[in-house]
Formats: sequence, structure tokens, C-alpha cells
Amino acid sequence: MRVSVLQDKLAKGLSIASRAVASRPSMPILGNVLLATEDGRLSISANNLELGITCRINASVEADGALTVPARTLLDLVNTLPPERVDLEVDPDAATLTMRCNSTVTNIKGLPADDFPAVVAPDEEAGIELPAPTLASMIEQVVFAAAREDNRPILMGILVRVTDDNLAMVAADGFRMALRTAQLESGASRPMSFIVPARTLGELGRILAGEEGPVHMALAPGRNQVMFRVADADVVSQLIDGKFPDVEALIPKASSTTTTLQTMDLLLACKRSEIFAREANNTMRLRVEPGSGDSGQVIVMATAQERGDNEGSLEATVKGGGLEISFNVRYLIEVLNVLDDEQVTLETNTISSPGLIKPAGRDDFVYVVMPMSVR
Repeated sequence: MRVSVLQDKLAKGLSIASRAVASRPSMPILGNVLLATEDGRLSISANNLELGITCRINASVEADGALTVPARTLLDLVNTLPPERVDLEVDPDAATLTMRCNSTVTNIKGLPADDFPAVVAPDEEAGIELPAPTLASMIEQVVFAAAREDNRPILMGILVRVTDDNLAMVAADGFRMALRTAQLESGASRPMSFIVPARTLGELGRILAGEEGPVHMALAPGRNQVMFRVADADVVSQLIDGKFPDVEALIPKASSTTTTLQTMDLLLACKRSEIFAREANNTMRLRVEPGSGDSGQVIVMATAQERGDNEGSLEATVKGGGLEISFNVRYLIEVLNVLDDEQVTLETNTISSPGLIKPAGRDDFVYVVMPMSVR
């Protein structure tokens, strides 16, 4: 293999693919990236047997070939090179990659490409297609709500459900639940329901940043895998086996109080409260006070025994009775951080009933959060 690429393109491709490199590989080759020529471009692949990423970059290809080399060694080295042309040449007999850039010449020992686990390309004839910005937004608005600890592995995944012309993503960790839906431009050939590791969708979301084109999503028949293809990258992931809990049953069907606030005002009030709430198990209190007509206010409060307290008053539109309820302030900050809408609505019933947060005037996103018990 003889290939020439630009240093910045090579660094970006390695950075993307390396996210799928095993941190503690069970086999030496899983700590490597696969460099291979593909249709006149350079393909960079990594695979940890749960997540596989392939990134393709423009290159000048003089001779085809392939080799795997240590991912960290190559990435660290490329990041130190000047922004110039990088020449790559593989000696298949010695399993060595020679890299030349300006006055720098480096030889890196590798392993044969035949031993590297293949990253399966998605089936272009099956699955669904949706705009990259839509998928990126959906991922951002649910992935943070997935469980981070493996005491309930199923909740470390995100339920993806396709029915007719609708796509839904659901994440939950036992204390809150995020549901985001989107309409598909063209209907799915068949219904689909599967659970993707939250980490996979998190990495996919990073790859989709700035992308404007379509994303193709398809299941790999008989392989328990889902595949995503965007312009210059493929992401392949193992699925999580099991039945996702019916967390959508937690969504309140009605509310006794509906409060609408400015999103940024509430976010900043929560961030101020967090400074004190973090010493009290992240407990923040909201007191909803109706006024005349639909006008009212929300008092945001947090107290730290050793540090002090914070209280802020926000103007709001309040329909229904007053209420004081406590939430984990971090759970509110995390959802408000991913909403671009000018206003949000908080629906509540009792101090022990779940609260529901959604963008004002939009019904494609729902966030349910359990209240905290305060003595």
C-alpha cells in the first residue's frame, strides 16, 4: 500500500475511528486500527467487538493494501506532525508501516489485516433514512438520561422504535425518562424495535456534529447488530438483549398545575441553586405560586447547612393550584441544557408524583423526572 494524505484529514479520521478502540483489549489486534485502501480513499477502522467505526478520508492512492497498527501510537504521532502531506507505505512481508512527513520518517510495527474483525457495511436496500441534524438532535436529547451504572444493564441502552413513518428514542435510569420522536420522510419497510448501547449513540452523535446529509440506519439480519452510515463513516454496534421496561407508562396523563417559564431563566436559576444543592444530595425546591389570571411565579430554592442558601424568583404562566416540590437539580440542568426552545412547560400533580417537562408548543419531546422526598 502506498498512499498520500493531508495531516489534518488523517488526524481527524484517526480521532473518530479510535473511539472504538478497546481500552483494555482482550487481543492485541483490538488495540490497533486497520488502514486500508477503499475506492480510491483511505479507510480507517477500529473494532472492540461491541462497537466498530470506519472512517473514510480522501487520499492519493498509488497502490492498494492494508495493515493494522497500534492506534494510540499512530494517533499520538500524527497529532505532532506539521500540517503537510503524509506519505504512508506498507511492507506486507515485514508487517510495517512507514510514514513520511517533511523531514520525519517513522516505522511502526503492525499486525496483518486478515486478523482484524471486519466492520460490516450497512445494507443500503433495508432500514430507514433520516437527516443527520434530526438524528443528532434526537441523540442529544435522550442519551444523557440513560443509566451510567451496570446494575441494570438494559437501562444503559436506548430503546429505538420504528413504526410506519415515526422514529422514537427512549432512555431512562430509574429516576427520569426522556422520550424523543421524529417523523420519517419515507416510511419504514417494516417495524423495528431494538436497544442500542448509549455509548454507541453518544459516539454517533459526535460523528454527526456538523453533518447535513442523510443517515442510513439498518439492522444486520442474524447478527444482533445495528448499522449507521453517514457520508464518510460507518458505525456498527452490538445490540443489548432483553426487554426494555415500559417506562412510558410513567408519563402523567393529566396535571393539576401547568407552569410555563423561560428556558434560560430556569436553567440559570438551577445552576445557581446547584452550588448549594450539591451539599444536600442535589436537592432543589420549586415553589409554584399562582397569581391573578394566568400570571404567577416560581421560587427556586436550595440550602446547604454549612455553606448557606440561595433563592430566586422567576416570572411564569401558572394554570392550576400552587405546589412546592423537590427535584434533583442536576436532572433539571441536564435536560434544560439540551433544549433550544425559548420556553418550557413543567406539569405537576402532587409532591410525590413525577414532574413532566416539555418544550412549550412542541410535543415531540417529553421528560419525566421523579421528585425527591424531603423531610
